[in-house]
Amino acid sequence: MAKFYITTAIDYANSNPHTGTAYEKIGADAIARWKRLQGHDVYFLMGMDEHSINVVKKAESLGMDPEKYCDGMEPKFTGLWKALNISYDDFIRTTEKRHIASATEFFRRVHAKGDIYKAKYTGLYCVGCEAYLKASDLMDGKCKNHGTPPQKIEEENWFFRLSKYTQAMVEHIEKNPDFVQPEVRRNEVLNVAKDGLEDISISRSTFKFGIPLTCDPAHVMYVWFDALVNYISAVGFASDEAKFAKWWPADLHVIGKDITRFHCLLWPAMLLSAGVPLPRQVWGHGWVHYEGEKMSKSTGHLLDPFDVIEPHGADALRYFLLREIAWDRDGDFTWNSFIARYNADLANDIGNLLHRTLKMVNTYCGGAVPATTEPGGTDADLVAHMEACSNEVAALMDKQDLSGALTRIWDAVRRSNSYIEESQPWALNKLGKAGRVAAVMTNLATAIGRISALLHPFLPSTAEKIREQLGLPAKPERLPGKWEALPAGHKVREGAVLFPRIETEKKEAGGKGQGKGKGKGNGADQGGAEGKSK
Repeated sequence: MAKFYITTAIDYANSNPHTGTAYEKIGADAIARWKRLQGHDVYFLMGMDEHSINVVKKAESLGMDPEKYCDGMEPKFTGLWKALNISYDDFIRTTEKRHIASATEFFRRVHAKGDIYKAKYTGLYCVGCEAYLKASDLMDGKCKNHGTPPQKIEEENWFFRLSKYTQAMVEHIEKNPDFVQPEVRRNEVLNVAKDGLEDISISRSTFKFGIPLTCDPAHVMYVWFDALVNYISAVGFASDEAKFAKWWPADLHVIGKDITRFHCLLWPAMLLSAGVPLPRQVWGHGWVHYEGEKMSKSTGHLLDPFDVIEPHGADALRYFLLREIAWDRDGDFTWNSFIARYNADLANDIGNLLHRTLKMVNTYCGGAVPATTEPGGTDADLVAHMEACSNEVAALMDKQDLSGALTRIWDAVRRSNSYIEESQPWALNKLGKAGRVAAVMTNLATAIGRISALLHPFLPSTAEKIREQLGLPAKPERLPGKWEALPAGHKVREGAVLFPRIETEKKEAGGKGQGKGKGKGNGADQGGAEGKSK
C-alpha cells in the first residue's frame, strides 16, 4: 500500500480560527479522504503553533502564562475541526515534548554543519509576519500582508546561512517543477530565489517562551525555525527511526500563499543543511475574502465558521468553499452567493435527486431494487456518463483541482436529474411498462450510490446520509470504477431532507450577516473554525 503524508500549516494560537483558516483544512481533508479511497495509507497532520511573540502578547494581555493560555486555545481549534469533520490523524503542538526534542536535535545538526552563527542585525520587522521585511515586501511603507508599518529593530541573534543555499534552491525548483504549486506560486518563489536569499535570524532573546538554544540558553528558537520542524517531529524525527522512514518525506504541504517563502525556500534549505530529504510538493492556496474584503483579525472583519455551520451544517460550508473558490487562487464568501449555491446545488440538485428517486422506488417498486428490468431509452448514455465521471474526477484530483472535481460530480448529479425527465417513470408506470420502470429505478439508485462515493471526500456527512438511505455502508471502501448495478432486492429507505431550502431574510444594508437566511432544520449535518493564521 502506497503511503501519502499530507500536512497543513500549524496555526498561531493568538486568536480563534476563522473561515480562511478553515478553507485550508477542508481542502486538505478532501485530498486526504480521496487518497484513502484510492487505497493509500494516509497520515494527515495538523497542529497549533505556540512559540510566538504574538501568543506571548495575547497571554500577557489576559494576565495568563503563555502555555496555559495555549492549553485553553487548543479545544477552540480542535472543536472546530471536529465540527467540520476534518479527518486528521495527528494534531501536534509546538510545546509538546516530542516536538521540543526533535527541534533541539535538528538545531544541533544544522549548528554542527556550520550553518548557524551569531551577529547583530538592524532591519524592518513585521510583528504579524514574525519576519524581517525587504523594501519589496512593503507597499506605501506598510507590510503587504498585514497593512501595518514594520518596526525598525536592532538586535543580536543567531542566524541561519540561508544565502549559502540560494543556488541549490534555484536548481531544485527548476529541476522539480511540481515542487512548488500552483504555477503562479512556483514563479513567485523562483524569482525570489534568483534575486538571492539572505541569511535569516533564527533566535530571540527578548522573550523566554520558546525552545532554548543548546549553544546559547539565553536565546530561544525563532518561531519559524521552530515551527517548520513540526512536519518531521510528528513522524518520529530523532525519536522513531522506523516511523520516520515510513512517512518522510512529506508528499504534500498545504499552506497559504503568504507563507510560501518560508516553506519553499527556508524549510528546504534547513533540511539540506540537516541532511534530511526535502518534501515532494508544497501547495500554496489563495485567500478567502469576506463580502469583497480580505479577512483581518486586526480589523475584526472575519466570518466565524460557526455562523454557517450552526444553521446550515458543516457540509454546506465545505461545499461552498471547495466549489466556489478554486484551490489555486483567491475567492470571496458572500451570503448572497452562499445562499444561491446552497439552494440551487444542495437543496435542489442533490437533495431533490435523492428524494425523488427514493420516493419513486418506494411507490413503484416496494422500496427495493427490482429483479426484472428492461433496458432502453437513454440508459446507456447515463451509464457511460457515470463511468466517465469517475475517471475525470480522479484526473482532476491528481491536479489538485478540487473545484473542478466538484463541478464534474455535479455534472453527474444534473445528468441523473435529466435522466428522470427523459425517462418519465411516472408515465411508464401508467402505461404498465414495469420492466422499463424497474430499469430506470435501478439505474438511478446505482448512479446516486456512485455519486455518494465520489462525494464522500468533499461532503462526508452528506455522503453518509445518502448512503444510509440507499442501504449502503456509510463509508465507501473504494472509488467507483465500471458500472455495477445494485443487486435485485436491495432495500432503500427514505430519510430526512438533506438540505432544507434557505428562506432569505431582508436585512438592513451593512448589517451583520446580511443576506443570511434560515432553513427549516440544520441542513445535511450537525455542527457544534489559510496558511498560518496571523
